[in-house]
Amino acid sequence: MLPPYSDESLEADETMRKPPKSNNNDFFKNAVSNFQYQICTHPRFWLFTFFLFFQLVVLIFTRNSPFPFSVHSPPSPSEITVFTDIQAPHQDKNVIYPFGDSECEYGRVYVYNLPSKFNKHLALSTCDDLDPWKWQCGLATNDGYGKKSTDLILPGNLSSAWYRTNQFSSEVIFHYRLLNYKCRTNDPDSATAFYIPFYAGQAVGKYLWTNEIENRDLLSNKLLKWVQRQKYFKKYNGLDHFLTLGRITWDFRRLGDPEKLWGSTFLNRPQMQNVTRFTIEKAPWDANDISVPYPTGFHPHSEKELTQWQEFVLSYNRTSVFTFIGAARGDIDSDFRSRLMSYCRNESDTCRVVDCAVVPCSTGSSEIQKALLSSDFCLQPKGDSLTRRSVFDCMVAGSVPVFFWRRTAYTQYDWFLPKDPGSYSVFIDPEAVRNGTASIKEILKSYSKDQVRKMREKVVETIPRIVYARPSGGLGSVKDAFEIAVEGVLKRVKDENEWKEYVDMGS
Repeated sequence: MLPPYSDESLEADETMRKPPKSNNNDFFKNAVSNFQYQICTHPRFWLFTFFLFFQLVVLIFTRNSPFPFSVHSPPSPSEITVFTDIQAPHQDKNVIYPFGDSECEYGRVYVYNLPSKFNKHLALSTCDDLDPWKWQCGLATNDGYGKKSTDLILPGNLSSAWYRTNQFSSEVIFHYRLLNYKCRTNDPDSATAFYIPFYAGQAVGKYLWTNEIENRDLLSNKLLKWVQRQKYFKKYNGLDHFLTLGRITWDFRRLGDPEKLWGSTFLNRPQMQNVTRFTIEKAPWDANDISVPYPTGFHPHSEKELTQWQEFVLSYNRTSVFTFIGAARGDIDSDFRSRLMSYCRNESDTCRVVDCAVVPCSTGSSEIQKALLSSDFCLQPKGDSLTRRSVFDCMVAGSVPVFFWRRTAYTQYDWFLPKDPGSYSVFIDPEAVRNGTASIKEILKSYSKDQVRKMREKVVETIPRIVYARPSGGLGSVKDAFEIAVEGVLKRVKDENEWKEYVDMGS
């Protein structure tokens, strides 16, 4: 299914040079003073003042307009009905920021109002079927967060932050949050970056296990034609545009080899070569792929709720050394998950097993949560691809992840996980496990209680950075995965623009 690559391959260098800052304060002050004198004595100054006063009067009489997106024209129905409980987005209110926007340090985002066939009509708004193979179920419920969990037994009000979230729902979550984002603008001319709310994962997903290869590209090709017609896309050929892919990057990189006809060709298209994309698993060589955490079931409603959960998992009494949650794959030769399953069952005094062939694991369950909360460590082999949602379920529960492939996390989620892998996780060579020269049990038991406590504290400290908060406006002073991701893109685009301006000035 996947192209070959080295597990030790390095990420593409994304560092950029920045233009030097000027320190000529006296010149700046004199220039401002000069400008103020000339503008206030110019005869057109008073005409300009009257024009601003007239604009203010218009705004006062239109501030109660039923169309919150613009005072000039109403939004199309597709934009305001994608989500049932959407809040009015942030308004620019015609404020001019002569020395920068203090609320939005890296600029603002313009969200395209795509025809609903590219997003809303792809999402099933309700679905009661929990069959994991019917992966679309619940994707759009509660703005992508899924139905509330009802089978978790937690003290106090801690269960209120838990949902049955689909692991492929990031497209919907990012769309919802961006429509309500504090740094969203309705004026494309004032935008630093442009968001394309295309549900590419849902467009390709229903055709991945069929022979209808042409249909996998049908909607994405139409989307690219639509985007190419936008003047803001043409300006920099998509360099300041971004979107979210709800599935792994390999589902959008179909190869020409007849034996590898998996996925669509969306990311292979020339129009996508400059566009930044959030994805739950990135390609190591593509700097435009930004891997973001898989959505888990934990979506705190407030900073207080987040803190209560952190305190709860930090102090929880853990009775097992490690746990393994997964399903054996009998159709794969030397399946490592099958080996871990057998090993864990043979070490039942120190390991807890949750067999996903028996327990529904796709959207979380009480059995999974109990196993993770009760264990110091959680085994994280690669899934059907190198990454898996279970990594984040594990960390949200305060359990220390044990990796067997470095690309499962270490070279994936750069913006979200601690820089030092050893501070929050354990790595074990899978070949040493296969040939019997390494014992998982002995390696994990070799860590002292103090070492385990420090790793757990680092894991719990990381929780805010790997979860998606439920409120449309986030968690106030605490930045969640959504805010870290969007700010990261805005900063990158802003730095690129500043560098281009600096180069243009020197040429």
